[in-house]
Amino acid sequence: MVNFLTNILILGVPFSVALLLAGLGEMFNQRAGVFNLGCEGIMAMGAFLAFMPPYFLAGSMPAGMANLVGILVAMAAGALMGLVFALVTVTFRAPQGIAGIGLHMLGWGTAGTLFRHFVGGVTGVPGIQTLPIPFLSGIPFLGPVLFNHNPLVYLAFLLVPAAWYLLFKTPWGLKVRSVGTYPRAADTMGINVNRVRYQALALGGAMAGLAGAYLSLAQAKMFADDLVAGRGFIAVALVYFGRWHPVGILGGALLFSLAQSLQLSIQVAGIDFPYEFAVMLPYVLVIVVLALSGKSKMASPTDLGKPYNREQRV
Repeated sequence: MVNFLTNILILGVPFSVALLLAGLGEMFNQRAGVFNLGCEGIMAMGAFLAFMPPYFLAGSMPAGMANLVGILVAMAAGALMGLVFALVTVTFRAPQGIAGIGLHMLGWGTAGTLFRHFVGGVTGVPGIQTLPIPFLSGIPFLGPVLFNHNPLVYLAFLLVPAAWYLLFKTPWGLKVRSVGTYPRAADTMGINVNRVRYQALALGGAMAGLAGAYLSLAQAKMFADDLVAGRGFIAVALVYFGRWHPVGILGGALLFSLAQSLQLSIQVAGIDFPYEFAVMLPYVLVIVVLALSGKSKMASPTDLGKPYNREQRV
């Protein structure tokens, strides 16, 4: 029983990384007043672009360098897609929900089409290898669970306090929160609302691209059309569950990933439990938790989803 629970935790921690990265990026989007349902498409594009350098440059470049190039390309593409989304929703004031679905379809469709054209079929890459932390990885129980992962896992968890500091302790974070809560007052104080929203969407897009790169280079070490598997939409939901706070998003990502690792562990252990219900468990858990957390007193950014027009009279 102890080994069973330990295996759940060992699997659950790395499973949470893609959700955590994308969720933190989406948090900045929503704190600035914009929700981006295109996160799924950005992750798909990031996963594909991160996969390409290790695939094509294998043998001509060290694997670590190829992985780094892939990660940087994925983040740059994610930032660019975030800026395109900003152009459509912030400048042209298109409905954010419809624009997000369009961005999702664009990213997912483009990644799949280019993959079939340039690669053709599912192919693995060496990917990012595990990097145990000396001494700490040898600690019983905690070592394998927390300190025996690839570098992107450590980076993701370090980004939680970094995101908290950026959002709550810096002038830029104050601007982000102000344009998502009361943009007209922020505009009166001299803050360029559109510029801050562009910056937040670029940052959110870059982090979604990094989340996609993690899936293809660190978790699956391959690319396929269904690699993202709804994680982008779940990341958007986790921002609501986490009440727009980095620590809350971390808790939500871990909760979902532990449910996912539980269903995998049930199958591997051969426990007599219906396979279909085991696969459904993580997604049902997200719905239940969101329904219960909807009663929280902490309100969302008051201008979330509303385009800002400084010439419009109140």
